[in-house]
Amino acid sequence: MKASKFSDAQKAFIRKQGADGVPVADICRRAGISPAPYFSWKKKYEGLAPLEMRRLKQLEDENTKLRKLVADLSLDREMLQDVIRRKI
Repeated sequence: MKASKFSDAQKAFIRKQGADGVPVADICRRAGISPAPYFSWKKKYEGLAPLEMRRLKQLEDENTKLRKLVADLSLDREMLQDVIRRKI
């Protein structure tokens, strides 16, 4: 996935402007984004501070790595069991 050109602090600032009542069209125009990223950030990070956003991203990355590891180990286990079944 492509890395965002916006830092967590910038995303938080953009979201805060929306919470302060600035129209979404103006926020998006100033930030140089379409409304889609604004609303996805709002949905994903609503109520989180920049440090919490960073921690959430780290946890998501770790979760992805662990899921891949579990998938690899499950495949290895299945292959070993298949070999054992063929020998019997």
